[in-house]
Amino acid sequence: MEMELYSNEDLHYLDNAATTFPKPESVLRSAVKFCAAACVNPGRSTFDLAMEASNMLLTARQKLCALFGGTDHERLVFGYNATDALNLVIFGLMRQGGHVVSTRLEHNSVLRPIHHCMDDFGAEATFVGFDSSGYVDPQEIRKAIRPDTKLVIINHGSNVIGTVQDAAAIGAVCREAGVLFCIDAAQTAGVIPIDMQQMNIDVVAFTAHKSLLGPMGVGGLCVGEDVVIPHSRAGGTGVKSAQLRHLEEYPFRLEYGTPNMVGIAGLVKGVEYIEEQGGVAAVHEKEMVLAKILWDGFRDTNGVKLYCADTLEARTPVFSFNINGMDPSEVGTRLDVDYSVACRTGLHCAPFAHEDIGTTPKGAVRFSVGPLTTEKDVTAGVAAVKELAAERN
Repeated sequence: MEMELYSNEDLHYLDNAATTFPKPESVLRSAVKFCAAACVNPGRSTFDLAMEASNMLLTARQKLCALFGGTDHERLVFGYNATDALNLVIFGLMRQGGHVVSTRLEHNSVLRPIHHCMDDFGAEATFVGFDSSGYVDPQEIRKAIRPDTKLVIINHGSNVIGTVQDAAAIGAVCREAGVLFCIDAAQTAGVIPIDMQQMNIDVVAFTAHKSLLGPMGVGGLCVGEDVVIPHSRAGGTGVKSAQLRHLEEYPFRLEYGTPNMVGIAGLVKGVEYIEEQGGVAAVHEKEMVLAKILWDGFRDTNGVKLYCADTLEARTPVFSFNINGMDPSEVGTRLDVDYSVACRTGLHCAPFAHEDIGTTPKGAVRFSVGPLTTEKDVTAGVAAVKELAAERN
């Protein structure tokens, strides 16, 4: 199938924490091929194309469940993105009140649902802080858990400062306390190894369009055995249509309406691309080689302040920084217009994190590496930042 692929050798894309770009060609071709050749509802009928769609959906569940160390692929449920998935968990568990423990590093995909539950349903929340290096002490999570705590939910990898929390240690605390433990893996799925069994994780929330290399509009949950997330929505599933309440069994329990099959077709190829690279750990190792170029370059540049990046251990290749004397929005514009470097500026949808690192109200500039980032991209980014910093320092 002929298709035109985007190509711009002059663009240095360093905004992979928002969305990985470009995508592997196999991802694009799979999505287009499915849309053209088998774009029908899965599981709703028994004709050949419907069965083909069902088989592809099954493959996706199996691959992602295995990727996260889950035990039952039927508990791999699809939604629109990580935000959608996190809403299912938070509203499902907290609409009847109770207490939730989270952190000051969270994205608004966690902060806003929690605050709605606080304002609308009387829920209570404790947001645990992080140290000067960007890490949450698992013992502080232990201290925050109360008898009425229903959920501990943490940002596994920060989209602001790139630090990766010790999910295994926090999971052990939660397991000991008998509290449900969910990780927001938007930044880590596909780049940091996740094993739900070894790490005592009950629920993983993921999105396709970041390090899993899939299209936008797909995400979901991998739900552990015996975990009960109450319904917060209801609708069609294509099965047991005479039943007037939403189904209790997985995966239908947390899926509503027709899934994004085109996006899921692309996501399958994204996971296969990771497998072909040697797995998640190999992808992370490759990205951190490029991250070190950024890290060294920023630390070696007068007038650049790098936040919570004392070490390259336990982190993703995400860095936030500011240039003395320059508004971050101005830096972003100059990088784009003068140097063809694409990055993110502002508060990055994580207001507490920016308050605590001292970048409120204007935020910071963020560079982030992805699986298809090149050494040329990162060296161009460092050179551009050095030139801008030299103008003001």
